[in-house]
Amino acid sequence: MAGIDALQRVMARLRDPEAGCPWDLEQDFASISPHTIEEAYEVDEAIESGDLEALRDELGDLLFQVVFQARIAEEQGAFDFDGVAQAITQKLIRRHPHVFADAVTPASAGEQSARWEAIKAAERAAAGGNEAADPFAGIPRRLPALARSAKIAGRLARRAPPSASDPDDGLASRLASACDRARAALVDAPDAGRRTTKTPDAVRLVGEGLGAWVALARRLGVDPEQALRRADDEAIAEARRRVHQAGSESDR
Repeated sequence: MAGIDALQRVMARLRDPEAGCPWDLEQDFASISPHTIEEAYEVDEAIESGDLEALRDELGDLLFQVVFQARIAEEQGAFDFDGVAQAITQKLIRRHPHVFADAVTPASAGEQSARWEAIKAAERAAAGGNEAADPFAGIPRRLPALARSAKIAGRLARRAPPSASDPDDGLASRLASACDRARAALVDAPDAGRRTTKTPDAVRLVGEGLGAWVALARRLGVDPEQALRRADDEAIAEARRRVHQAGSESDR
């Protein structure tokens, strides 16, 4: 643990009231939170790129955010880094009874995911949460909208699984309805590129349509965030190709 000990010593120096860094001393939980989120996205970017050296650096940046938050908490007498490590260690042991206790090993990853969610629900209930009153407890509203929608769809599916008479749970109808409404809306829409005031109906139409596509992504086992990111990457690559091609033709 020499590495983490050294990092904690550096953090303590940065937050030293007399000899620390002015910027680091000014930070609190709220001001650091956006940096923590940004670092998590940069980890994801490094994974996507396949650059393991970049991944090592980005994981270090994310770890620093954890150490930073823990240091602020320690200064307030709330908890410290060891408390954070102990909490996640206990949670992992508790949520893997088939590894650390005598529970039967799940037959598949899907079964393990279902068991994991059941254990989480029990933990929320033990902590005073009312799962029956609020089945969406624990889903942060500040998650990216697509990721949040996928989690909501998962909770809904667990509470009301598809019936034998309607195996797609009306999803095909939802998608068809969203497409039909979109076609109708486009007939009355202003010309492309013109600024227009968004109406509640338009916001609802887009939101419900996106929700249907997120439900489809979940049904197909696709991460909607990654799917949209890949589609955007392909659109960017195609636009760049066209610009490059146009530039080459103008030079002839």
